Order: sequence, then C-alpha cells, then structure tokens
Amino acid sequence: MSENKSYLALYLGKTVFIKIDRPLGSKHPKHGFAYEVNYGFVPNTKAPDGEELDAYLLGVNEPVREFTGRCVAIIHRTNDDDDKLVIVPEGSQISDEEIRKAVNFQEQFFTSEIWR
Repeated sequence: MSENKSYLALYLGKTVFIKIDRPLGSKHPKHGFAYEVNYGFVPNTKAPDGEELDAYLLGVNEPVREFTGRCVAIIHRTNDDDDKLVIVPEGSQISDEEIRKAVNFQEQFFTSEIWR
C-alpha cells in the first residue's frame, strides 16, 4: 500500500457514515449508466482526486440517502486516483468475488485491487 493511500486503511473494519448522492437505480449524470448499487461519499473528507472519499454501499437493495455501516474493503484503482470504500450493513459478510460482481457496472472501466 503506497504511503499516500495508507490513510484509507484507517477505514477498514470501522463504522462509517456515508451520504448517498447516486442511489440505486439512478443514472450517472455524464455517462448515462445506471447505478446497480447505492453510491456515495464520506462527508467532510478529501480524497486524492480532490473530491470527497467515495463509497459503494453493498447489501442494501433499495435506494437510500444516507447509511451507517462497516467498511469491509477498499477498491484501489491502479490506473486512476479515485479509490472507493466498500460499506456493508453491520454484521454482513461479502467475498471479493461478490464485491467485484456488484461494482462491475462502473469498475469494469478501471484496473483495481481489493484491499482488506
């Protein structure tokens, strides 16, 4: 894990509050694809891309506007400076394969690793 990305490891295993600005089923404003999961950000954070730290919410199958859950993984993009937290409901388990399948609608355009 590179030094400038090591701050992300602080989120692993922690309870994290996220705001959802692209709820399940909504369309991407520029690219037009539909979000197959709830997608949002950690308020009042700053990621290397200059925006707030992004997060996928997995295991919640209805649109929500905010959520507090556990960070179980980080999707580290090796060809882009926009890593993502993976948040699930407390007590949920999810495999790397399940994560990849759930976020493929967007991550298929990037090369990434899953950090645990």
